[in-house]
Amino acid sequence: MRQAIYNSQGFEWDDGNSEKNWLLHEVTDGECEQEQLKEIPRFTNEDEEREFWASHDSTEYVDWDKADLAVFPQLKPTTKSISLRLPLPMLNEIRLLANKRDVPYQSLIKMFLHERIDQELRRDIPKGTA
Repeated sequence: MRQAIYNSQGFEWDDGNSEKNWLLHEVTDGECEQEQLKEIPRFTNEDEEREFWASHDSTEYVDWDKADLAVFPQLKPTTKSISLRLPLPMLNEIRLLANKRDVPYQSLIKMFLHERIDQELRRDIPKGTA
């Protein structure tokens, strides 16, 4: 029985059920057929929230098709220092290019990495969706 319910393609509303849905709940037949989103729980702290989202699918709680893009212009990205071993000739070439552009060589490396990451990510997006 459960499998039959999961495989169903819709529901035929009779006039009585249709009217009751609107009068009691103010929802249309179409809204009744839509998958209902779960309520996002209240969290006591960020660690609890982080743990929750790490183990739950956000699409069960949020309709991302209706979400607005949020922009945080004052947000500074977190950085982490790393140690990177480069062949000396490569480092000298990077320093030469950085001098030509009048930027610090480490900034140029970050710019190159950023450009390449963007290229790779765009390559993974199917055509017509971006």
